[in-house]
Amino acid sequence: MAAPFILINLKTYRESTGQHAHRIASIAQAVSADSGVLIGIAPSYLDIHPISRHYEIPVFAQHVDGIEPGAHTGTITAEALKQAGAKGSLVNHSERRLTLVDIDAAVSALRSAHMVSVVCTNNEAASAAAAALSPDYVAVEPPELIGSGVSVAKANPDIIKKTVDAVRLVNPKVMVLTGAGIQTGECVRTAIDLGTDGVLLASGVVKAKDPEAVLRDLVSKI
Repeated sequence: MAAPFILINLKTYRESTGQHAHRIASIAQAVSADSGVLIGIAPSYLDIHPISRHYEIPVFAQHVDGIEPGAHTGTITAEALKQAGAKGSLVNHSERRLTLVDIDAAVSALRSAHMVSVVCTNNEAASAAAAALSPDYVAVEPPELIGSGVSVAKANPDIIKKTVDAVRLVNPKVMVLTGAGIQTGECVRTAIDLGTDGVLLASGVVKAKDPEAVLRDLVSKI
């Protein structure tokens, strides 16, 4: 994956499922093409296949279970996600927390499927632990700022710098994203200046009255 990377988690908002997901994907693809900045989206499971078929931007899942295909009712495997068209998956999002054992299994499953893993964390200590598992990305998001409208880049830039340093110390090959309240190009610029490889965001785009204007602003200072 190229840097900088902007990954939009569509979650399960009404504004980001079905045809709404297609609208955001179309906007993301246009902005990516115009700016040269890599933009990916993580839609709901049901939208992964159609989105991946109609658009060229990377599509991620919002969760994956670190299990082999088999008798596991209600679970989702890396292999199934890959067949649906996903390039990777979020792991351990604050709204879908896992144990360390499960995180390790999920990262290993994605690696075996040659898919990209983005492990979400909440502080520098957790980020260092995640980096030891050798995911492709660690994405630090202070949970108290998620969906708050207050950007981590402004409210707590220190956690970004400490996370970058902690991850690099453990495994310099692991890339770092930051999220929680990211809304503007200034936020993205700050995150990159602090050493990250991009940002992870959701409601700042999904819930915006004009998602295209928000995305264009996000890439404007890169």
